[in-house]
Amino acid sequence: MIAPLLFLFVSCLGAALTAFAVLPSRRPGAISTAFFVGGLFFGELAAVQIGWQAAATIGFGLAGAFRAWPGWLGLAISLASWAALVRSMRAWREAAPICERALTESLGSGYRAAIAPAWASRCEDEVVRPWSLPYRRSHPDIERIADLRYGPEPRNLLDVYRPRRGAANAPVLLFVHGGAWTMGDKFGQGLPLILYLAQRGFVCASPNYRLSPQSPFPHHLIDLKRAIAWIRAHGPEYGADPGWIAVTGGSAGGHLSALLGLTANDPEYQPGFEDVDTSVAAAVPFYGCYDLLDRKGHRPDRMQIEFLAEKVLQVSPEADRNSWEKASPISRVNAGAPPFFVVHGARDSLLFHPDADSFVEALRTVSRQPVAYALVPGAEHAFDVFRTPRTAAAVGAAARFLFWVHSTGAKASSA
Repeated sequence: MIAPLLFLFVSCLGAALTAFAVLPSRRPGAISTAFFVGGLFFGELAAVQIGWQAAATIGFGLAGAFRAWPGWLGLAISLASWAALVRSMRAWREAAPICERALTESLGSGYRAAIAPAWASRCEDEVVRPWSLPYRRSHPDIERIADLRYGPEPRNLLDVYRPRRGAANAPVLLFVHGGAWTMGDKFGQGLPLILYLAQRGFVCASPNYRLSPQSPFPHHLIDLKRAIAWIRAHGPEYGADPGWIAVTGGSAGGHLSALLGLTANDPEYQPGFEDVDTSVAAAVPFYGCYDLLDRKGHRPDRMQIEFLAEKVLQVSPEADRNSWEKASPISRVNAGAPPFFVVHGARDSLLFHPDADSFVEALRTVSRQPVAYALVPGAEHAFDVFRTPRTAAAVGAAARFLFWVHSTGAKASSA
């Protein structure tokens, strides 16, 4: 009787996580974490989950799970769970046309014709099947040069990714890792986009930066601007064009990459290197936090504000509202912003998409440059960690956006 009961338990656990992946995800407090885990590992990896659960079911069957009614009940629950996951996978097909529509609406229906031939020939989307290896840390055509020091702090190290065949005067993508401003590492996040672009001729840099609570904001932003200063000075040594740097990142990295795009050359964030040009050619923030004050009440409770007050800004919004305003990208929108492509998951359980909606609306009101916005259907927070058809669609669109910006010479202008 042990095998049937154990199989029933495992089936119920899988069904619970499937429910977190398919039910509406905007939940308060700690409940949102359960939806995030279910959505990321069951929603984004639905095909993988079905595969290993089916294999486990066969194993339980050989162990005698179907010799008693709990085993058959577990099988019924598993089949219902798999059916829900298969249904959720339909949203994968919607990602590519929605990402393409985001570009045509902001750049024009003929934007592809403006992409230089050298880039246009590399615009093909990566084909990722549902059963493909979901995580890749390297590519045989790409060289990773690790732990280059860009500043005086212990975490001021960055990795450079470049084509193994070599690079010369290549555009640069600076990737900012996430981790709620308190954790995370330069190696592991953003790799689908980094590897895609490096394979096609970009030089990509991924820095670590100081983390909270040991280092309150704006130390994170200062370090990243220092990384830009390092690229300006040393990029040519690695085949990079120091005059063309775009930024991207996810979650906290989305927040920080948006600020990098909106606070160019602000001396407050460049202590000791005020004269360095820290402007960027484009910004592509993924699922970022854009209004730390949550002025429109997009979040159902104050848990995130309390976390930011205790760990990150280390002051309450009541005690120092100005610091919170300056740390919120929505408060920093300006006419001189570079081209932006904001990417957010429609099912994001941690940073709800209405915050991104409001940011895009505010930026479009004032910016002289295009502001594209893709709300990716079914996508969970951090969805692009894994190589899936949905990630491939978002990565391909982000690359085409950067190819267009590089080709047309669109850039930030004076506010």
